[in-house]
Amino acid sequence: MYAMINEIDLHGMTQIEAVEAFIQYYNRQVKNRDFSRIDVIHGYGSTGEGGALRLRIRSFLARHTDCLSFEPGESFRPGNPGQTLVFPSKALPDALDLLAEEILEYCATAKTLSKISGKFRRHGDVKIQASLKNLEKQGAITSFYKGQYRHYQASTASKH
Repeated sequence: MYAMINEIDLHGMTQIEAVEAFIQYYNRQVKNRDFSRIDVIHGYGSTGEGGALRLRIRSFLARHTDCLSFEPGESFRPGNPGQTLVFPSKALPDALDLLAEEILEYCATAKTLSKISGKFRRHGDVKIQASLKNLEKQGAITSFYKGQYRHYQASTASKH
């Protein structure tokens, strides 16, 4: 009898699509009480220095070690730097929460809506607006006018 292999291949996705696809796959597995290893196939990148997708996925995983542990594929024999092995323990925050987290980090110094929209444009204006609204409601971010432009800044109380 063969063990089930949980594998997700993120080749060809943008960084945002890849993180969102991984979160959905991971959370579905956790919801089904399947805590077996997930092999995340992201590729190594054509530059020879580790591709953007690999770096983005691993940096995301490193920020969520309260929910999972992981091992780079190259630390196993035979080593494969184009994959990362993930060991789930609890559900991850959904993609909107992650966008909020990134916006908060970005707004450590006050930013205008156009700067925020420009930085996170890949998420789309609807998600950005919803995220800002939720952050304001939670008191994590404050908005104020400086001249004619509205600015957003992470509240000092929300910094960890």
